Amino acid sequence: MSKIGIFGGTFDPPHLGHLILASEALEQLKLDHLLWMMTAMPPHKEALGITPLEQRLELTRAAIAGFSQFELSTLEIDRPGPHYSVDTVALVKQAQPDAEIYFLMGEDSLRDLPGWHEPERMIAMCDGLGIMRRPGSEAMLQELEFSFPNIQQKVIWFNTPMVEISSHDIRQRIREMRTYQFFIPEAVYKLIDEKKYYLK
Repeated sequence: MSKIGIFGGTFDPPHLGHLILASEALEQLKLDHLLWMMTAMPPHKEALGITPLEQRLELTRAAIAGFSQFELSTLEIDRPGPHYSVDTVALVKQAQPDAEIYFLMGEDSLRDLPGWHEPERMIAMCDGLGIMRRPGSEAMLQELEFSFPNIQQKVIWFNTPMVEISSHDIRQRIREMRTYQFFIPEAVYKLIDEKKYYLK
């Protein structure tokens, strides 16, 4: 039985922190495959200069090219909104009925889980929740037990280096003509530099 991870994000742009997190999850959770789940942007953000979807897809494809265990998934953006994680997990399970599904998230998302859409159903559908370990995370998990009994049986902690890189900072560096090439994969840098992405 294969083990599939779901790694959601806007990847705007994808950077080395994303790749480090994805590779650590793949190794520590013993996944066979990791879906980079491109998330759609809310329509009300379009007026704020949010990066076009095709550009984010192009850059993410470049970032993960050559890694056979990574796959860019457009499952969320290929269907009408609203987009909820519970529906994404259900669609992945429908497409891969014999696979074990592991949903990756940061501890901030884990903390916010009670406010998600149908969180109980999503937890039930997942074979595991891959959570990036941070100091004090275990105490937070005990608090969540009040809302989701037995959630600790689903959580699998994995460790990642503390890499302080953000897509927002990279976009700002590009606009300010500051160095940014060492924060992103070379293929992503070449595309951004060649096509003058993020300058407008």
